[in-house]
Amino acid sequence: MRLKKRLILANASTVIIPLIITVLIALAAFFVFGKLLGSEISFENYQRQSMIKFELIKEANALSRTPEMLEDDRFQKYLQEKLSEIEGEYALIKDEQVISSSKKFSKIDVAKCLEAGKKITQREPVVIEEQSYTVQVIELKFNEGSQGSILLLEPVDKFATSFTSFIVIVVVSFLLAFVLTNIIVSYQFSRSIIKPLLSLQSAAAEITRGNLDYPIVEEGDLEIQALCRDLELMRIKLKDSVHTQLKYEDNRKMLISSISHDLKTPVTSIKGYVEGILDGVASQPDKMERYLKTIASKAHQVDQMIDDLLFYAKLDMNQIPYNFERLDIEQFLLLCLLESEPELELRQIKISLQNELDQKQYVLIDRERMKRVIMNIFDNSRKYMNKDQGEINVFLRETFASVIIELRDNGSGIREGDLPHIFDRFYRSDAARSKGSGLGLAIAKQIIEGQNGRVWAVGHGTEGTSIMISLSKS
Repeated sequence: MRLKKRLILANASTVIIPLIITVLIALAAFFVFGKLLGSEISFENYQRQSMIKFELIKEANALSRTPEMLEDDRFQKYLQEKLSEIEGEYALIKDEQVISSSKKFSKIDVAKCLEAGKKITQREPVVIEEQSYTVQVIELKFNEGSQGSILLLEPVDKFATSFTSFIVIVVVSFLLAFVLTNIIVSYQFSRSIIKPLLSLQSAAAEITRGNLDYPIVEEGDLEIQALCRDLELMRIKLKDSVHTQLKYEDNRKMLISSISHDLKTPVTSIKGYVEGILDGVASQPDKMERYLKTIASKAHQVDQMIDDLLFYAKLDMNQIPYNFERLDIEQFLLLCLLESEPELELRQIKISLQNELDQKQYVLIDRERMKRVIMNIFDNSRKYMNKDQGEINVFLRETFASVIIELRDNGSGIREGDLPHIFDRFYRSDAARSKGSGLGLAIAKQIIEGQNGRVWAVGHGTEGTSIMISLSKS
């Protein structure tokens, strides 16, 4: 539910619910007063009785100008009929004598009525024959100088008390229902907002403490849910950012440690040979030449390590652009083999290509970058070749959507547990990572994946290793 809609419903509820409760209580009051107490409460009743009392008072006041009408039987009959409609009584008094009345009144009753009628501010009910009446006295003066009065008695417990009680109950019920409904609706409305905000506050506190695994649950109205959703996405991105940062930090530490370890060996060798020259150990010309060639070789090795490291760092940061070309994969591999064949033959390694494609296939690759991948794999096979007659066989196959290049050697092989890790930079195992910079296969993986390809290794025990490359057809 939207917050705006909830606010409208909350405001409407604070009025509608009290009205409904008041109506129900009013109906119950009608039943109680009407059935149990025998009182009939209605607006028509109230209006009718008010009109009757108004007419009676009007007629009684008119008598103050023509008091002789009191002795008229028709007027007395009219007065009695009107009062009977409200179950009231009357008494006509002249010279302290009751000359006409609707019922028999004792002198004590008349005295009490006259006394009660004189109190203008607060009229107390008069009890006559176990019935309470409110009394209104109208003073009269006859033409011959006699004094008189009209006593109008209205029963108390019938309508007036019931109606007043009914009005009080209705008003009090509405006020109580209104207050209670406002409290409940305000509590529920604030709870629907405060609870999600408290959850967000808890999540923010956890994130502040560095706990990025604390989830932010979507709850509350739609606007608050949207806020929770955005904050949850922010938390996930922040967590990924921190995770990436920690990963980069770990990689940096491992990079420094590994390159330091790899550089230490050739640098130590260079240092040893230089000290040998300075100490005069290489006094003979041929020995001096051998020492200098070794120093040059080690220096070249260090230079190659640094170049590989810088190149891998650029690949890792996506700073090397790719120049894609649509190439015939068979022709491309043949050129790579022709370029590598002379050096491999010097190491007694035979290289060959077996094309198992049904027709020419083209791939979209960066020629120079892909050539470096192939050369790195050939170089890795050459370093770990332990056979007198080495072999590197390149197989070219295809699937429905890709071209598969398999580069298989018959070298020392790689242990099964090391296969998933040989493309990790500086990964070390006795069979797979004991020479070179340790970045050749890591660079190959980065380049292949940068061209939307995939690379993996398959071991053949002591019979060698296959490096598999999958490239999408173009």
